[in-house]
Amino acid sequence: MTAPTSNATTTPRSVLAAIVLVATLIGANFSIIKLGLDHTTPMLFTSGRAIIGGTFLIVLALARRETIPTDPTILKRIFVVRLSITTISSGLLVYGISRVPAGFAALISSTTPLFVVCLSFFLLGSRVTRIAAGGLMLGFIGAAVLASPSLSGTVSVVGVVSLIFSALAWSYGIVFMKWKDFSAVSPIMLVGVQLIMSSCMLLPFALITEGTAETDWSWGLFGPLLYAAIPASAITFALLALVVRKATPTQAASTAYMIPVFGVVFAWLIRDEVLRLSALIGGVLVLIGVSIVVTASAKSPTTN
Repeated sequence: MTAPTSNATTTPRSVLAAIVLVATLIGANFSIIKLGLDHTTPMLFTSGRAIIGGTFLIVLALARRETIPTDPTILKRIFVVRLSITTISSGLLVYGISRVPAGFAALISSTTPLFVVCLSFFLLGSRVTRIAAGGLMLGFIGAAVLASPSLSGTVSVVGVVSLIFSALAWSYGIVFMKWKDFSAVSPIMLVGVQLIMSSCMLLPFALITEGTAETDWSWGLFGPLLYAAIPASAITFALLALVVRKATPTQAASTAYMIPVFGVVFAWLIRDEVLRLSALIGGVLVLIGVSIVVTASAKSPTTN
């Protein structure tokens, strides 16, 4: 099955604006998750995030007079996206962040666009123009420069592997949403249902493997959990689903390059981490790289 062409009304400026918003909300999430993990365990935090975020979106969708999908084909497709993005990827991401330095986690997460390019080639028959490929590499170099000061901390092999598979699973979900037809369900309902599906798997797993003995039921947990659930999960996943529907997988995946930029900024604001010159240089390289990817992909949507 070939990839649908991009919506003609989608402009590089609107795509870039959506990417920046998603990256801003998720970028803050790295530091906020760290705060939340001081009060609970990784899988329990992830499952709580899915329950709250999914409930929020489904209530919002029902208020918009949408109906919960019942078509088996659509539900199977939502299940695949749920398994890849909001279960495997999200769970491994939180676990990986708890095992490696924040900068290292951000760097590995920024490999997502490279995985997307490979999967798009095999599943969609898509190709990347030389200009877009240059933008991808420039963005990755920028992410590496950005994360370099944090790479000297203790690195867990299990944490690194978890983050790599998190990036791969997230990439597959992005490409799958472009590969299959999801037009029968809105991005809001799509993400709401997949988050609730995820919670049905994550919560029992968390209770069996981690329990609640290490959880401090205080605002030190609920504050970060609410942010991670609604702005950083529900809203960003819905925006991302909208970007995938309107743009190309490579454009959507370039969000991963922007996330470390805002991750460093919010680590400085929230956790009083040092804002180094390398962060400014890396951030500029990332911004240029993402701009190139978005513009080049928009000019040649059928060869992305």
